[in-house]
Amino acid sequence: MTSVDAFIAANRFGLGPKGGYLGGISGDPQSWLLRQLGSEDGALPYLKGLPRSEEIGRAWLQARGSREMRKMFNKNRVKPLFRKEILQRTRAAIETDTPFRERLVRFWSNHFTVSITKGRVRGIAGAFEREAIRPFVTGNFAEMLLAVTRHPAMLIYLDNQASVGPNSRLGLRQNKGLNENLAREILEPHTLGVDGGYRQEDVIALAKMLTGWTIAGKRSAQAGQFKFNARRHEPGTKQFLGKRYPEDGEEEAEKALRTLADHPSTARFVATKLARHFVADNPPSDVVDQLQRKFKETGGDLGALARELVTLSAIWDKPLTKVKSPSELVISVFRMLGSPAKPKQMIQPLQLLGQLPFSAPSPAGWPDTAKDWISPESLLRRIELMDLLARRQSSRHDPVNLAEQAFGPVAREETLLSIKRAPSRQAALSLLLSSPEFQRR
Repeated sequence: MTSVDAFIAANRFGLGPKGGYLGGISGDPQSWLLRQLGSEDGALPYLKGLPRSEEIGRAWLQARGSREMRKMFNKNRVKPLFRKEILQRTRAAIETDTPFRERLVRFWSNHFTVSITKGRVRGIAGAFEREAIRPFVTGNFAEMLLAVTRHPAMLIYLDNQASVGPNSRLGLRQNKGLNENLAREILEPHTLGVDGGYRQEDVIALAKMLTGWTIAGKRSAQAGQFKFNARRHEPGTKQFLGKRYPEDGEEEAEKALRTLADHPSTARFVATKLARHFVADNPPSDVVDQLQRKFKETGGDLGALARELVTLSAIWDKPLTKVKSPSELVISVFRMLGSPAKPKQMIQPLQLLGQLPFSAPSPAGWPDTAKDWISPESLLRRIELMDLLARRQSSRHDPVNLAEQAFGPVAREETLLSIKRAPSRQAALSLLLSSPEFQRR
């Protein structure tokens, strides 16, 4: 393989080369990537000390006694925790030696989005990623689907903790009803896709199956954790995607989720999203077909899918086919230049470019194509931010050497020439960071 392959491995699969140095990857980029899939998650040491969701959930339930208690809890516990969560998560991405694995975490976390646009999710959004995404990125899709659907963050984000079967014991007594949000999002952005062949009747049937999937209250030994509440569950047989599901309590939804995980439309939808993320905004159909076959052959083995990605010739044929999202851009800057001295300077760029972690605008997650991130206004913000970061870091780096190390294999002659002729080190570094070679992956 070539030095161009090393650039692709570090940027398309990874999060940018640390220190701008591609030398350690150049010998065998594919093996460097494959080793990461079989190794321990290199981000874990940076995530120590963060609480599990049940811990923060129990504390939140205890604070529900009054409006004032909730307000104080959010101010003193939730907001500092969220800030710590995104700081440690960002530092983990900057420092990790398994950046391919970290990219997969972020891909699947975005696929199964929970967002702080629903305020109650703020305290456990990070725990959701750590508990329901991170352990499964090289595991099985069905197991990840079950983990995310049962997680308190997802149940709260999509209102399933309040969904009650109309004919359940609780529904008949309190005249409460069904909430379809979780069922709809499972079918559309999580599994089958918008054109995956489901109907409104299937949404309703899955929503009925999911009744009772809720969160234990503060008097329970499982307070703040997932709990199946039979009193909320809609009784009777359900007809879902052409198949009858006899009354079976909690197992109904689990069987339905496993059916969805094994559905051909899910294989196609997941394959398309992976190809769009790793290959191109409009991926070749043969690449999607290859990933779809691997998904079906392996029963949704995500590790096998990741290994299949590494073998795709379409990824290695062309560098720079993808525009970096704001978070990818910021992480790649700090991986090359080093972490900023002040924690605020780590979060500020993500806010300025509009991609603060766990704040996607909808359950569909952040978009993954250039047209969604590049407009005259957003391009100007990128250039202004790159200039700011160059001003902070220019004294520590030689931009000419950095450019040759970081993207020399794919650099245009005019880019390298403009960096060499820049009137100052700061201007040169700003040109480097704003160049198409650095802004793309």
